[in-house]
Amino acid sequence: MPIIKPVNGKHPQMSEDCYIAENATIVGDVSMGKQCSIWFNAVIRGDVHYIKMGDKVNVQDGAVIHATYQKSPTTIGDNVSIGHNAIVHGCTINDNVLIGMGSIVMDDCIIQSNSIIAAGAVVTKNTIVESGSVYAGIPAKKIKDISPELVSDEINRIANNYVKYSSWFKD
Repeated sequence: MPIIKPVNGKHPQMSEDCYIAENATIVGDVSMGKQCSIWFNAVIRGDVHYIKMGDKVNVQDGAVIHATYQKSPTTIGDNVSIGHNAIVHGCTINDNVLIGMGSIVMDDCIIQSNSIIAAGAVVTKNTIVESGSVYAGIPAKKIKDISPELVSDEINRIANNYVKYSSWFKD
């Protein structure tokens, strides 16, 4: 049974069609749209500020989403994949974004639509990732533009696959 609990009177809100793994943790001021999936050992902690997620967001195994107390909430758009063991903290992620495995996105960053953060990248505080870009490295820098094929073949494919995968686990 997942840990889903209120903090300071704020209850997590999620659509009935979302999949939440048995050992995921979602607490506090968290809202998520339709067709979201929160996977094994993922933590979404809306205790110090709100976390808002759009439709078709998948938070993969071991990922952590948090915010900064009274300063930096976390907002995630539609069709976003947050890879295994990634950390997303006090930032804004727009629509159609892939956050790679083990990457870190820090406070007050803005990841614009149709972008990819490569696996293991560290996006440092206040970075603005341009729409249609791939960022990689430590600290993360733009390495190339995204082709329309990369948007459909990677970003959309992964988000759609996680909707399919979650259907395998629903009763």
